[in-house]
Amino acid sequence: MYGNWLKTSILMAAIVALFGVVGGALGGQSGMLIALLFAAGMNVYAYWFSDKAVLKMYGAQEVTPDNAEFRSYYNMVKELSQNAELPMPKVYVINEQQPNAFATGRNPENAAVAATVGIMQILSERELRGVMAHELAHVKHRDTLISTISATVAGAISSIAQFGMFFGGGRGSDGERSVSPIVSMLMMFLAPMAAGLIQMAISRSREFEADRGGAEISKDPKSLAAALTKIHNYAHQIPNQTAEMHPETGQMMIINPLSGVSFDSLFSTHPKTELRVEKLMAMANLI
Repeated sequence: MYGNWLKTSILMAAIVALFGVVGGALGGQSGMLIALLFAAGMNVYAYWFSDKAVLKMYGAQEVTPDNAEFRSYYNMVKELSQNAELPMPKVYVINEQQPNAFATGRNPENAAVAATVGIMQILSERELRGVMAHELAHVKHRDTLISTISATVAGAISSIAQFGMFFGGGRGSDGERSVSPIVSMLMMFLAPMAAGLIQMAISRSREFEADRGGAEISKDPKSLAAALTKIHNYAHQIPNQTAEMHPETGQMMIINPLSGVSFDSLFSTHPKTELRVEKLMAMANLI
């Protein structure tokens, strides 16, 4: 538990430190402030309204207790929410054959979980419980907030890099360049890439922690491990057109929904499924 939280904390500190170094070198104090305010403004809006936008984007339909077709799914989320000591989130279903699921919402009081029709068809009830417990763990850990903060700082770094590209980099109080032109050029191109890599590493760390938390909520690590294996095998065979058109939403899913994904783990928002399964099975052996 503490290993992944420590890793996340270190990565968050790293991206903030990177912002300080790059901002001071390329934008100076005024450039840093402008870039941070610009990125924060965009991400505050996303933090408050992106949940509704994403649910609408995927054509998600809300499930109520009176919905006979998905009553067992609704009751499953209700039971798991009680296990996790969370408020009952809104429950959605997505008419999509690719098996997948995600959680969204700015905090536990305004959360939503969504699952595709495809995931309900290929998973057993126990496996689906493991998946929904994983999504509730994201809610409990406030991962939406962590993602928003990391996205804000990464966005600010990219803005500073663009600022430096157009205005020639930061200058000292005497009007002279604070760093050499060569170093400035390297920072302009490499800093956004470094920020993106740190952001992806934070996402992978949060997935591991949600696996652990989900296994504790469901009290069934083996079922979540089995579910991840099934979803991984099916998801890369069945395209998800909405995800392909909006790849930025892929990091929300329990398994990357994009077809043809073969990036090295360094460039992925999700850990390797095999490693996730290995950690869950090790956890199961301790129970």
